[in-house]
Amino acid sequence: MAESAELAPGLKGLTADWSSDQQAFKNVSWGKAMMWIFLLSDTFIFSCFLVSYMTVRMSTTVGWPNPSEVFALEVFGTSVPLLLIAIMTFILITSSGTMAMAVKFGYEKNRNVSFWLLIVTAVFGAMFVGMQAFEWTKLIVDEGVRPWSNPMGAPQFGSVFFMVTGFHGTHVSIGVIFLFIVAFKVRRGDFDTGRAGFMTGRKGRYEIVETMGLYWHFVDLVWVFIFAFFYLW
Repeated sequence: MAESAELAPGLKGLTADWSSDQQAFKNVSWGKAMMWIFLLSDTFIFSCFLVSYMTVRMSTTVGWPNPSEVFALEVFGTSVPLLLIAIMTFILITSSGTMAMAVKFGYEKNRNVSFWLLIVTAVFGAMFVGMQAFEWTKLIVDEGVRPWSNPMGAPQFGSVFFMVTGFHGTHVSIGVIFLFIVAFKVRRGDFDTGRAGFMTGRKGRYEIVETMGLYWHFVDLVWVFIFAFFYLW
């Protein structure tokens, strides 16, 4: 490749560098770039949700339910605060590790290990969604919480809880589906042969595994904020 032209000093050079794709996006595929743009837009949405939650929480005149009591589970007759939430968080954070290893072995073209790590990541995600469904069922059936009412305190609790956790759970569910699709393609060798099809990419490139990893790590990071703001505050 020919050497790039000398850049002007200062802000003018920085602007020219970014706008001409000399450094920031060199050798970055469209798929990965579009995923970063999507994640940026999703960051704004989740930020709006969490800021709205904090605003409602601080402005309500009715007492806010104590999360340690609302999300407690009974174990051998003893109420354990946030037990289910702690397990869900551990599973999701662990899935980030398996996803990172799947990307590593994918780029090493170790199809078998990458496939099983993707499957484990997807199973962890499915377990998380299943536990979230159990949590919702417990609140709706046993506690009587609704999006428009809450017998334990501030009525806004139900609407904010179902909106924030439901939106995040939808992201996890979509991620699980795509993880299974990518795992199947890795197992079949689509990324080694360049077989044409949905989410395949170039021959010999496992970049779609890394792109899925970006999405999955983002979902995990968002849960850390939800856990801190909603369950620990």
